[in-house]
Amino acid sequence: MKARLFHLWSVLCTLLLLAALSVFIGFIIYRGAPTISTELFFGDASPIDAMLGREPIWDGIWPACVGTLSVILLALTLALLPGLATGIWLATSKPSLLKRCLAIGIDILAGIPSILMGLFGFTLILSLRHWFLPSANACLLLSALCLAMLIIPYLAVATRTALQALPSSLNVTALSLGMSQWQALRTVLLPQAKSGIIGGIMLAIGRAAEDTAVIMLTGAVANAGLPGGIFERYEALPFTIFYYSAQYQSETELHMAFGAAFTLLCLTASLFSLAGLTQRKSIRRA
Repeated sequence: MKARLFHLWSVLCTLLLLAALSVFIGFIIYRGAPTISTELFFGDASPIDAMLGREPIWDGIWPACVGTLSVILLALTLALLPGLATGIWLATSKPSLLKRCLAIGIDILAGIPSILMGLFGFTLILSLRHWFLPSANACLLLSALCLAMLIIPYLAVATRTALQALPSSLNVTALSLGMSQWQALRTVLLPQAKSGIIGGIMLAIGRAAEDTAVIMLTGAVANAGLPGGIFERYEALPFTIFYYSAQYQSETELHMAFGAAFTLLCLTASLFSLAGLTQRKSIRRA
């Protein structure tokens, strides 16, 4: 009887979760999908000229799309090697005080509110302007650095968990065949743990794509055009959604916010799908 009640409760919770998710996604699609048009992305500019950067975009979200993708990829690039290296060291090193302190630090960093990381980046750029670089300013690189610090724990924990989940016989067998620890790690352990590592990358992409507080304080603005470089200000979809939904003065601007939300949902889903496809291919090869 208790087992049946527990099963029914589990099914009910699952259905409620699916219903809530369906309502949320359905609402975004219902309000955002009808707004999708060339005017939403490019305003009055020619789409081809706007995409090539030959004509500025004043009333479209295309620069925000490019800025969002740029800051995600740059943050992931900056965080990937440190995150993987930290996870590998935590999974393969012997127990020590340093290892325990690093593990605690990773957990603390994972739980830091994004607004604090944005405030850190803002304070950092003010200090640089005051002491070292008078021309330093909030920019795409600063946002990516702050986001990278936020997603490093996801990569480190995913890598550590994936490596620790492997049977110890894999490492022992590799070492008994004459491989060094590095060779065993590179040719045996990491390929077997690839699926879990890609899962961590997917979580990192999701965290970087949705964050508004960090980019709001470190470089994102409402009208910057296409990113001119990593040291320039930029537009981003999360900030665009926040800006137009909080300060809209017409129905058109509110529709633009819903269109940007729908676009961000599609962009994130596309990145997740790409990562999931890579994950499935790695599982088949393994």
